[in-house]
Amino acid sequence: MFWRGVWGYLPANIVQGGAGFLAIVLFTRLLGPADFGRYALAFSVMTLAHVAVFSWLEAAMARFWAAQTPGAAAQGHLASLYRTAFALGAGFLVVAGLSTWFWPGDPLFRIALAAGLAGVPARSLVKLAQERYRAAGEVGRAAGLDMAVTVGGLGLGVGFALAGWGGAAPLLGIGLAPLAALPFVLPGELRRARGGRFEGSRVRGYAAYGYPIAASLALTVVLASTDRFLLAAFLDEAAVGAYHAGYSIANRTLDVLFLWLGSAGQPALVMALERGGLERLKVAAREQLSIFLLIGLPAAAGVALVARPLAEVLIGEALRQAAAGVTPWIALSALLYGLTAYYFGQAFTLARKTRRLLAAMAIPAGLNVVLNLALVPRFGLMGAAWATAASFAIGLMATQLIGRRVMPLPIPWDSLIRCGVATAAMALVVWRLPAFGGMAELALDAAVGGMVYAAVALTLNAAGVRDVAMRLLTQARERGATA
Repeated sequence: MFWRGVWGYLPANIVQGGAGFLAIVLFTRLLGPADFGRYALAFSVMTLAHVAVFSWLEAAMARFWAAQTPGAAAQGHLASLYRTAFALGAGFLVVAGLSTWFWPGDPLFRIALAAGLAGVPARSLVKLAQERYRAAGEVGRAAGLDMAVTVGGLGLGVGFALAGWGGAAPLLGIGLAPLAALPFVLPGELRRARGGRFEGSRVRGYAAYGYPIAASLALTVVLASTDRFLLAAFLDEAAVGAYHAGYSIANRTLDVLFLWLGSAGQPALVMALERGGLERLKVAAREQLSIFLLIGLPAAAGVALVARPLAEVLIGEALRQAAAGVTPWIALSALLYGLTAYYFGQAFTLARKTRRLLAAMAIPAGLNVVLNLALVPRFGLMGAAWATAASFAIGLMATQLIGRRVMPLPIPWDSLIRCGVATAAMALVVWRLPAFGGMAELALDAAVGGMVYAAVALTLNAAGVRDVAMRLLTQARERGATA
């Protein structure tokens, strides 16, 4: 199931990555630094609101669908989740409307915030359907929905930016795209729920499981966004825009990779545990982390190494210099978070002991606030980047140590060492390449770095990559011989 998901979700994640970079290219040019900063702040508030109100439903859909038997149980599962989502959505819109109406601050920020919050219920309904597709192994439908919403959101956001909507433009796209997708998604899901009834006891069980996950995700959002609000308080919204631009380059690259692998990996781990027990889970987990390391380590190092030419290509001139400075530190943070969220954090959801996940994430979230208060006034953007990296490092250690007591997930040290050696060799070579700027330098660094990493990884058989390559080559030869 894992490899079917890996290849099945690849097109969607290519689209996600391309759209993410294109969004940086376009919005850092179409929006001024202050408007881009307002968008970054409103996006953080929107994300926190979504996580706090709706993410527990999405987590329950992802974890419990595999255990449902066809018929009444599955219908009750869907009916309970969707009816709860509709009720929460109605209340959310009322509260969000009143909150933005009486917001005392900058009116331009209020417009951006209202645009972001208005689209949250529709995003949640689409996410519920997408999580059901993933849990059921319907890779094509999940990937197709993801691509449609991503491309639609970018296109609508650019259109609103050209029409002069400022910092609200990207958020309008993010909200309207899932709303447009609902007529194609929701009727089919509601038909599956037909005949089911709302079960309060079921929802209470889902809430006991899902709310700690939502709270831990909220702490992650706090961890990732505290720096923006403190930068706005101590500096200005233009500084927030520069920081968010650099953050987006690094975080988007790594997040797309980990989301790609996690989209395939999390359902596969659930299936392995539910249908094969702990031994099968350990085999699947070891394989997954090896692949995460094989891809994630060179990706993080590569983004850090090409931060300057990457900023020159992707980011508008007003923001690029400051953004390039924070990118390497955010690349490290994104790698640490990816390993935490998409691997070590799975111990709590697999064991259904999600309250301990909340405890694990409370440690780095609290530390992040303290570090930002100490470092941002003195060091500005770099202080925020240092605080983020240190907090995510502590978060990884806390999650791994606490998770070991819940459901220990294996660490393939052999793969870690070999992938680390291959990454170090790549970094050494790229570091020595000439720096002449722009797309030409970026292309040279990427090409040479990729070839060096591939050569060393194959030589060392890092994460078993040479074995996989030889197996695929043998299969291709056999197909050619029988053709």
